[in-house]
Amino acid sequence: MTNTEQQKILLAHGSGGLLYHQLIEEVFLPAYGSRELSKLNDAAILENSGKSLAFTTDSFVVRPRFFPGGDIGRLSVCGTVNDLAMSGAKPCWLSVGMIIEAGFELSELRQIVASISATAAEANIAVVTGDTKVVEKGACDGIYINTAGVGIFEQGTSAPVGNLEAGDKIIISGNIGDHGMAVMAAREQLGFEPLIASDVAPLAGLARALMDAAPHLRWMRDPTRGGVAGVLNEWAVTAGVNIRIDEAALPIADCVMRACELLGLDPLYVANEGKLVAAVAAAEAPAALKALQNNPLGAKAAVIGEVMTGVDGRVYLETPYGGTRIVDQLKGDQLPRIC
Repeated sequence: MTNTEQQKILLAHGSGGLLYHQLIEEVFLPAYGSRELSKLNDAAILENSGKSLAFTTDSFVVRPRFFPGGDIGRLSVCGTVNDLAMSGAKPCWLSVGMIIEAGFELSELRQIVASISATAAEANIAVVTGDTKVVEKGACDGIYINTAGVGIFEQGTSAPVGNLEAGDKIIISGNIGDHGMAVMAAREQLGFEPLIASDVAPLAGLARALMDAAPHLRWMRDPTRGGVAGVLNEWAVTAGVNIRIDEAALPIADCVMRACELLGLDPLYVANEGKLVAAVAAAEAPAALKALQNNPLGAKAAVIGEVMTGVDGRVYLETPYGGTRIVDQLKGDQLPRIC
């Protein structure tokens, strides 16, 4: 009997791991069943009268609500903006819905709203509609935020083609694991020195620079829940290929690596909120890497692996010592409530 055949939803069902995908495939897809939904992209690409737009929605329940480098307001804007940007679209319009617990401090709400406003301005996206509900004390953890976004495809741009070929290079735009470890350290008051700050940032400009440099871009994603490992496993399974990553090439801040080692966590599975991972044709990889590195948000971009021949849908990591291990999709999540 699978977990979805049981009567309880687990925290792991919201993790972006195996149980999350199982829930989608066994409950949501059979019920909704639209062709666009079945593609399981972070943003749906909708066609009307020969024109295309991207549409996405996301909900944010992070704890704590304020953490080094960001807060739930900034996170709610960047999460939706980045899902639109990863589809190849220019983010244009945003809705903001809030569920607020009775007794929530108005001063804190003002801080969150101010952060949403400032981040939307930074991302050049307009908040055009919204909704607010207040529930009884104890019915939610302070405040939950839902954002939905619409983006347009500018002339000469389209969605990444969504396939992989042997020899394609895998590129990450910078250090991995910053967001998840920043939230974890703040939540548990771990007091790491130096302080670990979240990377939460809007990525539309970075994504556009990458698309301009690599016109045959294969795939592009922001590795949030499930981290880089989650994205690469999805790609490998969907495309029916193997992916090799080089452990020595992974950009990881020393403070994040030390924190992960102390807590027994693998940074490949830790969430990011200001990074993108891309699959790029080998011939376009040098230009793509340079375009990312020329942007402040991609200054530490690196080629971390490549697509291999093979059809078993596996991700392999080569260690600096000549060994190889399989990087599986996690069943649940190392760090709940990070977005």
